[in-house]
Amino acid sequence: MKRIFKRKLYDRLQKWKDTRNGKTAILVEGARRVGKSTLVEQFAKNEYVSYILIDFNKASKRVMSLFDDLMDIDFFFLQLQAIYNVNLIVRNSVIIFDEVQACPKARQAIKYLVADGRYDYIETGSLISITKNTKDITIPSEEERTTLHPMDYEEFRWAMGDTVSVPLLKQFFDKRMMLSQAHRTKMRELRLYMLVGGMPQAVNEYLETNNLSMVDLVKRDIIRLYLDDFQKIDPSRRIEQLYMNIPAQLNQNSNRYKPYSVVGSVETDKLQGLLREMEDSKTVLFAYHANDPNIGMALHRDTSKFKLFCADTGLFVTLAFWDKSFTENVIYEKLLSDKLSANLGYVYENLVAQMLTASGNKLFYYSWAKDATHNYEIDFLLSSGTKICPIEVKSSGYKSHASLDAFCEKFSKNVGKRYLLYTKDLAKDGNTLLLPLYMTPFTTNNPLSE
Repeated sequence: MKRIFKRKLYDRLQKWKDTRNGKTAILVEGARRVGKSTLVEQFAKNEYVSYILIDFNKASKRVMSLFDDLMDIDFFFLQLQAIYNVNLIVRNSVIIFDEVQACPKARQAIKYLVADGRYDYIETGSLISITKNTKDITIPSEEERTTLHPMDYEEFRWAMGDTVSVPLLKQFFDKRMMLSQAHRTKMRELRLYMLVGGMPQAVNEYLETNNLSMVDLVKRDIIRLYLDDFQKIDPSRRIEQLYMNIPAQLNQNSNRYKPYSVVGSVETDKLQGLLREMEDSKTVLFAYHANDPNIGMALHRDTSKFKLFCADTGLFVTLAFWDKSFTENVIYEKLLSDKLSANLGYVYENLVAQMLTASGNKLFYYSWAKDATHNYEIDFLLSSGTKICPIEVKSSGYKSHASLDAFCEKFSKNVGKRYLLYTKDLAKDGNTLLLPLYMTPFTTNNPLSE
C-alpha cells in the first residue's frame, strides 16, 4: 500500500496559491524519489476543481510538440484537455509540469502561460540547473523556486503516527529541562530515523514490513537510480565516485573532503563543474569552510574547502555499508540499539547536517590550527541575527568541548548561543548548552537574548 505522507511544503504551496493568485508559477526542486510528484498531485486534488499532470519522462511526442509553438494558446489548451480528458476551469485549475527538466521548452513556456492568466502552474524537477537542461532556453522570471528535502524528523514522526513528540521536545528545550527516563526512548526513535531515513519509499517499506533489511533494499534501489543519473551527466563516472566516497571521507576525520584523492588528477574548472552538478542533483549537502566566521558567511566561504554529506542519512547508512548485502538485520539492530562497535560520529554528523538543512540553514564550518599537528574544528556555524552559533557534534556522551571553548574565546564578539550535540540528556556546562541530538532543529529557532 502506497501511503500519502503529510509534508510541510504543502503549506508553502498553499501560501503561494493564496497570495500570488496566478501571477507566478512555482517550481518544486528536489532529488529523485523525494516525493515531489506525490506532494504536488495531492495539493492539486485538494485545492483545485481539476488538474492536468504532464509527466515529461513519459509524455507522448504529441504532448511534447505542443510546446514547439505557443502562438495559438487557445489551441494549446484545447489540445491538452482533449489528450488528458480533463476540463480546465479558469482560475480554478492547475497544470503540473512534472520532471520539467526533461522538456526545457515547457519550462520556457511558463512566461507566456503565466501571462495568459487562466490557470495556475506547478513544476517539479530534479537536476534542474544542469547546463544541458537550460542551454537553449530563457529561464522564466515568473518562476518561484522552493526545495523539497527528504522527510525531516517531525515529518517522519508524523508518518509513525506520532504528532506529539516533537512539540513536547520543544517545550523541554525551551524550559531547559532534562527528559530523564524518556531520553533513552527518544534516542532510539531518532536512531530509527537515521536508519530508515526520510525517503518516502523507504518510510513506506518500514511501515509495511517493519523489516530494516527490506528497507535497505529500497534504499539501495534509490542509490542505484542516483548512480544512473550521475553516469548520464558524467560518463567518466567521477561524480559517481565522489558520491560513493562520502562516508569514507567523513570517517577519515579530515577537515575537508579531498576530491583529488577520489578522482585523481583533474583540471580545477572541470572538478568545479562536477561538484556543481552534484549540488544541482540535490542528493548531497555541501558544508563550506567559513573563512570569516561572522554574519554573511556566504560572502567569505572557501569553495575549494568543503565537506560533503548525503541529503538523506538513511541513504548515507546504506552507502556506508554498500559492500555488505543484507540478509539479516544484524548491523541495523546493533545500530538501532547503539551497540555497533564502530565509531559512528560521521553518521551523527550527517544527521545534524540533514536536520539543519531541513530547518532552512546553509551549512558552514570552521577549522584552524591548534598546534603543528592538530586542528580545532567547529562542525557547524549558524547565523542568528547579528551573531553566530557554533555547534560541535559528538557521537558519544563525552561533554568535553575544547574546540567550542577555543572558538568562543577567539571570536567572542561574534558568538551568540553555543551548542554541543551529543547522545546524552540535556545539560548545561558553563555557557555551553549540551543537547541530545533529537533537539538539533531547535538550535535555529532559539532567541539569542535569553
